[in-house]
Amino acid sequence: MKIGLFGTGAYGMAISSILIENKCEVTMWTKFKEEQENLQQTRKNEKLLPNFKLDESIKITTDIEECTKDKDLLIIAIPAAFVDSLCQEMSPFINKNHIVIATKGIEQKTGFFMHEILQKHLNTTNIAVISGPSFAIDIIKKLPIGLSLASKKEETSLLVKKALQNDYVKLRETKDITGLEICGAIKNVVALAAGMLEGLKANESTKAMLITEAIYDMEEILETFDCDKRTVISFAGIGDLLLTCTSNKSRNYTYGKLIGENPGKTVLDKYLKETTIEGFYTLESIYQLLKDKNVKIPIINMIYEITVKGKKPELLLDFLVSKS
Repeated sequence: MKIGLFGTGAYGMAISSILIENKCEVTMWTKFKEEQENLQQTRKNEKLLPNFKLDESIKITTDIEECTKDKDLLIIAIPAAFVDSLCQEMSPFINKNHIVIATKGIEQKTGFFMHEILQKHLNTTNIAVISGPSFAIDIIKKLPIGLSLASKKEETSLLVKKALQNDYVKLRETKDITGLEICGAIKNVVALAAGMLEGLKANESTKAMLITEAIYDMEEILETFDCDKRTVISFAGIGDLLLTCTSNKSRNYTYGKLIGENPGKTVLDKYLKETTIEGFYTLESIYQLLKDKNVKIPIINMIYEITVKGKKPELLLDFLVSKS
């Protein structure tokens, strides 16, 4: 298979390792000429994935047409904030292509999910989404991981499975694209709260309490958007929630931990500037979406009050007990 992989971040690089394992021909796109030249020369990004090298067969390009033309499957693995601009640039070259989204998040201002951005700009309905507990550093070790795969097109699902499924990557299928995206986005928000509890030195029982309450609220959000409530028990739901809310490898968890430790605004702003915290940006989007629908989701509101409005993180402890 010929694959066009958009994104040379840690997750994109990790996905490339699966594709190479599955004997795919891979072209990777980056927007930045300097990054392209560095990856061509060294095949490494030590800051993102220490001791990992891109396979020598992978072509690195800054040309969107080159990464799109004659490809069996396109994979989008860039931060959510840049998906819209990428799709606009891709638009002239897309004609019923099969595309899988590996990006998690909700677009700020519009409140669009990633698949809605693709539908807005691209001439294709052959769209799939993958989501689940899978840190890049774990993927490259080739240990078992599980991902949820959502698509309404059987041919697209088959191509994604052919490209990504093997003896250490398991895919479970669903047609609930929006539900999968909601779970993939919301878990990053809840991870902020989990990190706060760590920063507050809360015990394991309290952390488990948060995750349980989050599952209840995620079910309600899924219902609000007419999704399948069972999606919450998928790899994209409780699987990713458990991983992101319990690991220091999660940037969302780490940022939440900083909030809990209360180091001051300067430290928090510096971390936000230097690191992509999808949960922070998703929080703004889901808060506004739910407000527009006149739906109150207590845990989202509390995380918003602490993270955006600057209220004391200690309020989270009282909230968990008083939440109905």
